[in-house]
Amino acid sequence: MQKFKGILLATDLDGTLLKDDKSVSKENIEAIEYFKSEGGLFTFITGRIPIAFEFVADEVKPNVPCGCGNGSFIYDFSKKEFLWTATLADTYMELIEYVQKNFPEVGIEITTKDKIYFIKKNSATEKHKKDEKLPDLLFNGATIDEPFSKILFAKEKEEVLLKLIESIKNHPLHNDFDFIRSDSMYYEVLPKGVSKGNILLKLIDILGVDKNKTITVGDNDNDSTMIKNAKIGIAVSNASPYAKECADYITVSNEEDAIAKIIHDLDNGKIKI
Repeated sequence: MQKFKGILLATDLDGTLLKDDKSVSKENIEAIEYFKSEGGLFTFITGRIPIAFEFVADEVKPNVPCGCGNGSFIYDFSKKEFLWTATLADTYMELIEYVQKNFPEVGIEITTKDKIYFIKKNSATEKHKKDEKLPDLLFNGATIDEPFSKILFAKEKEEVLLKLIESIKNHPLHNDFDFIRSDSMYYEVLPKGVSKGNILLKLIDILGVDKNKTITVGDNDNDSTMIKNAKIGIAVSNASPYAKECADYITVSNEEDAIAKIIHDLDNGKIKI
């Protein structure tokens, strides 16, 4: 008997599946393999693009396509192909130029489906590059003709980022995009209508999964929509206050094998779906 047949378990990576040192625990890997062997469908829904979490996918091996780029893409690792992509409105450069002029200390990155380019570097973008093992690609708009799907503004001093957020809220281009905090240091600009919650619904449609058999797990504000859109939304104990507010359950932290704990609780009936 396949205990988890038809159940989709989708997890965020940073701060959820991944430990603080960006590793995946043996306990999590073993529990995920057990979940899949019993008919479960396991995947990631992450802010990262595929090249930035390929090392995780090689270790954990999701058995259905992943949502990535905070909802901008669906990527199938087994086929090495994108099943769906979203792109930014054409006015994105005006927004970047506004931030460059008014917040020169803020780091800026811009993302295609398979690359991240650095427009303005600072300590926060350097940390991002190190954490996600990104190549050092510099942006030159004259030589890049592929569509862009995400902008990331980064600053380690949160008070500067909060001033930036307030300023953008009053900018004429604000309604051209969606925005999300994905970390205390990051503020992301996304295509209109893009979110982790919406990419979950697209995945459900592609896979033909019953929405009443979906579980999502996250830790930050950008996970809130997928936590709310799943039948069971779970926040780790290290999650942001808003992510916890949106969740049906609070589990242990990312440092305590949260995904293994959830699978164990599903197995023993503590979590019912």
